[in-house]
Amino acid sequence: MSRNRDTRTADLLSWEPPQVAVGYAADVAGRGGIENQIARLLARAFRDAKDEKGLNRATIAGLMSLELHRNITEAQLDKWASEASDAHRIPLDAFVALVKVTEAEDLLGFIPGILDFAVVPRKYAEIIELHLLEEKEREIAAAKLALSQRLRSRS
Repeated sequence: MSRNRDTRTADLLSWEPPQVAVGYAADVAGRGGIENQIARLLARAFRDAKDEKGLNRATIAGLMSLELHRNITEAQLDKWASEASDAHRIPLDAFVALVKVTEAEDLLGFIPGILDFAVVPRKYAEIIELHLLEEKEREIAAAKLALSQRLRSRS
């Protein structure tokens, strides 16, 4: 007797929690110098923008130019994303414009990740703060209980 699978009921075991911190997986940046890792990350962001949003490098350069009020060329993007180019250091303001126009928030996790920090969307900040406060409350309650027990044992 074959069993028909119920396709109307959600599979609880298939659920995965949402990604809280932004950032690409470590294998995207790879190893090597930071300048090479940045070039790889930029190349990935350009690829993702093309695949997911239909934005080619020429379009990205145009949007960045509008954002920065200066000319950004496709050739500059190519150099920034090339590990072989000595001129592939993206300026910080251009990096911000790139994240804005491509919506490549995962780029934001790279530098904080190097420094052992995480970037989280603002909507999670209060949840984290609440957790930290609750943690502190538990510490204080435990300290008060220990102190009360010491005081009672003296009497």
